Amino acid sequence: MSLIHALVAKGPTILAEHKAGSRDFSQATQTILSKIPPNNSKLTYVWEQYLFHYISEGGFTYLVMADDSVGRRLPFSFLHELQRKFLEAPSSSSLSDPELPAYGLQGSFAPTIANLMHTYNTAPPVDEIARAQTELNQVKDIMVQNVEQILSRGERIELLVDKTDVMAGQATAFRRGARNVRRQMWWRNKKILCLSILVALVLLWILLAQFCGAGLRCGSKK
Repeated sequence: MSLIHALVAKGPTILAEHKAGSRDFSQATQTILSKIPPNNSKLTYVWEQYLFHYISEGGFTYLVMADDSVGRRLPFSFLHELQRKFLEAPSSSSLSDPELPAYGLQGSFAPTIANLMHTYNTAPPVDEIARAQTELNQVKDIMVQNVEQILSRGERIELLVDKTDVMAGQATAFRRGARNVRRQMWWRNKKILCLSILVALVLLWILLAQFCGAGLRCGSKK
């Protein structure tokens, strides 16, 4: 149980209160109410393992006792909501009465305190700062995921670039090898052509030598 005891008072006079536990904290609350200055203020008192948070404004004090582990944000959020409901309540028309007795609003406003305490103890409204922090954490998680995806995509791009470089190197080597093969084939063809011409000349010389002699003087007569 987070919120244990809440009340609305005018000066040291308690107008309405609600206790969520069985323990009596009347002496502690009366002592704290007597120490609250008449001017508008907002403060927290420590008593044993409990914290007494209060808002004093317009002559009225809104006080709640809570566990130390709850912190300050939730109790003060409760007090602001308690103040709003108190000022908007139908019984607020009697607040200007200087003779308003102790527990004069117990019957009309104590159930409102009880319902509000039950709400904050079971399903407290989402605190705006906490909600903003949650949204910020969600955005951070999304950005972290995006960065991880970008990094992963970068690794894939780098891998693709590496493969492209390898393929480019292989293509360059293939072109260089093709040029060497073409050059070798060209020289081979030239050699075959030259050898063929030489063989043809030799055959032609042999054929002519049979008719004209080795000196190839077919038209000369003695």
